[in-house]
Amino acid sequence: MPTFRKLSILVPVFNEEKTVELILNKLRDLKLIHDIEKEIIIVNDCSKDNTEGKIKAFMAQNPSLSIQYLKHEVNQGKGAALHTGIKHATGDYLIVQDADLEYDPAEFNLLIQPVVDGYADIVYGSRFMGGRPHRILFFWHSIGNKFLTFLSNMFTNLNLTDMETCYKMFKTDMVQSLTLYEKRFGFEPEVTAKIARIPKVRIYEVGISYYGRTYEEGKKINWRDGVRAIYCIVKYAFFK
Repeated sequence: MPTFRKLSILVPVFNEEKTVELILNKLRDLKLIHDIEKEIIIVNDCSKDNTEGKIKAFMAQNPSLSIQYLKHEVNQGKGAALHTGIKHATGDYLIVQDADLEYDPAEFNLLIQPVVDGYADIVYGSRFMGGRPHRILFFWHSIGNKFLTFLSNMFTNLNLTDMETCYKMFKTDMVQSLTLYEKRFGFEPEVTAKIARIPKVRIYEVGISYYGRTYEEGKKINWRDGVRAIYCIVKYAFFK
């Protein structure tokens, strides 16, 4: 079994006062297989609501939990928050957990399994494979996600089914070795393109569930982010 003693969980937050405490409770109660430890790295990307108050109250109520709380003084975007979290991660592997309720942390163990079995360095959680629950929402979003994944695969020569997924588990030293630039939703295609170039990297996918939000419920991504993703896929295909 490869060395896997600790998992760093990166939680980028921006105006998530309604859900951040709920997701932190889920992370607190989560039991990882093989007694893997966890550290939670929260990066507050200059929230304007009471997100920080909720986080600090949670930390005060759970002093024994391993938490790093980091804060941007100016809003920079989800990708920038992830750059900050990646830099501070001390686990053998790290994973991204959005502060909303679209993904279930109980499924971390699904992504961990191929690693502890000795097969994978990187594991993506796919919303488009397997028989787990999926909320039915936006037709054009699903078409857009599949198109972006197809385009990414053309240039990386991977056969992913869900490049845009939030759940990406990386070997920490691998992702820390990359120079990443995209500060917003271009993070996904950029990190995928650059991870795919690492010699002999072993990338796996597992099916996960998805409890998507509507815009009224707080969903932030829009068509402009899709256009930016296309630009990033092409850019990082030709410029290393």
